[in-house]
Amino acid sequence: MKNRLYYGDNLEILRNREYFPDECVDLIYLDPPFNSNRNYNVLFKSESGADSEAQITAFEDTWHWGETAEAAYDDIIVNAPHKVATAIEALMNLIERNQMMAYLVMMTARLVELHRVLKPTGSLYLHCDPTASHYLKIVLDTIFGIANLRTEIIWKRTTAHNDTRQGAKQPGRIHDVLFFYTKDVSDWTWNPVYTPYSKDYEQKNYRYIEEKTGRRYTLSDLTAAKPGGDTEYEWRGARPYEGRFWAYSKENMDKFEREGRLHYTKSGIPRYKRFLDEMPGVHIQSIWDDITPIGSRAAERLGYPTQKPEALLERIIRASSNEGDVVLDPFCGCGTAIAAAHKLGRKWIGIDITHLSIALQKYRLDDMFELVSGADYAVIGEPATVDGARELARDSANEGRYQFEWWALSLVRAKPVGGSAGSRKGKKGADAGIDGVINFFDEDEKGKKKPQKVIVQVKSGKVKASDIRDLKGTVEREGAAIGLFITLEKPTGAMIKEALAAGWYESPAWGKKYRRLQILTIGDLFEGAGVDMPPQYGSHQRAERWRRGGVSVDGESQRDLI
Repeated sequence: MKNRLYYGDNLEILRNREYFPDECVDLIYLDPPFNSNRNYNVLFKSESGADSEAQITAFEDTWHWGETAEAAYDDIIVNAPHKVATAIEALMNLIERNQMMAYLVMMTARLVELHRVLKPTGSLYLHCDPTASHYLKIVLDTIFGIANLRTEIIWKRTTAHNDTRQGAKQPGRIHDVLFFYTKDVSDWTWNPVYTPYSKDYEQKNYRYIEEKTGRRYTLSDLTAAKPGGDTEYEWRGARPYEGRFWAYSKENMDKFEREGRLHYTKSGIPRYKRFLDEMPGVHIQSIWDDITPIGSRAAERLGYPTQKPEALLERIIRASSNEGDVVLDPFCGCGTAIAAAHKLGRKWIGIDITHLSIALQKYRLDDMFELVSGADYAVIGEPATVDGARELARDSANEGRYQFEWWALSLVRAKPVGGSAGSRKGKKGADAGIDGVINFFDEDEKGKKKPQKVIVQVKSGKVKASDIRDLKGTVEREGAAIGLFITLEKPTGAMIKEALAAGWYESPAWGKKYRRLQILTIGDLFEGAGVDMPPQYGSHQRAERWRRGGVSVDGESQRDLI
């Protein structure tokens, strides 16, 4: 199986049997978007209005009750397994039509499909916060079966803080919940994972230090209550206390002696040395407080709103899958689960409904592993032709204007302006004539390093010469080096003339001239054309380059340019 990224609604994609036949995935991790900052009075407030669609507009007001949620509810009642339909009907009677119920209905439809595609030995981890976790657990119990809940994991996601939204009249909310379910009640993939002992535990329980080696050890009893084989013998003039027997044969005792494993008490009774550095550690428990959140200056931080630490995903993937297994993340965001799966030798599938997120994942795979879209993995759902790009731009029901814009910007690795990662919509009027920016370094008149940028504008409709004149004005206003105009339609002769009249940008550091205004069509980009500029740097926060064996180095940079 080739690793895959899908653009689109994960419910439609999961229901496609060509993409996802029954029992084809070994491990599922999902962190579905939910605006937990909104209080319960808002979440449970009844909604009305024809334009209140249950679109997956992640990290904004994510779920609403509208036509989409109503249709999903009807479909579950009519077509879902009886227990699932009964549970959702009961929740509807309890919660009524509001954002919370919309969230549960939309999640139920997806969890039914995720259960279908999971292998009998597979596992599912659903990551959420306490806002809706109790309702989600009811849904999961209904779909997967109560007996298949392995555990509820508590992850300490932040340090202590005050929940001032509620006047601080409550404990601080510092944890997330991960529900761990399996497909089968008796047979599932599990690889034991251990965490290090605490320093206090080591000092109390491994208090002896071997003089020659400096190794910490503890002492274990070598006697047993019942005889078993060759255990009634004298060892170096000593015998076990009355009513006790040696726990090991004389042959094994000789082996322990040769290995320097025996410590003799004053009475001459030997005890076994158990060294700390040979112990695996503590088997992971259901409270995870040893994986810290991503700090503001962490190397892996990519600026994605709900980005989770790679260590968190690596623990899940190590425990519940083996090399070569297939890992699925149906809400893959900036691709942490995918990156962790690739590092650990697993196959992976990611789904997301925004082109901006798909672009971030592609950049991450390139920066970390030098993986090339189309060659090393497939991207399904992105336009592959000019007609496909035109169809995307015209898809008004799914915010096609913004999706086209972000997709087009990703073709030149430009950072969007006026949009946030995970959002379905940009911010109208926020771009001031700038859709994207590409950064690079050059020199000033004194030969010192100077940051520069390329201003990018994207148009999917009709274009004209005045668009190029507007771009020229924006470039001058922003003090940019180059302006790039990406168009779906072919530029007119007047547009090309305006661009040529803008002259050149001369780079002191590179000793080259670049057209001040450049025009690229989507067709040009499909054929491999790109912006003519000095090597770009910093268009997005770059993921660290990963090397097998755990050695990471920075991704490409221009540190040696000047």
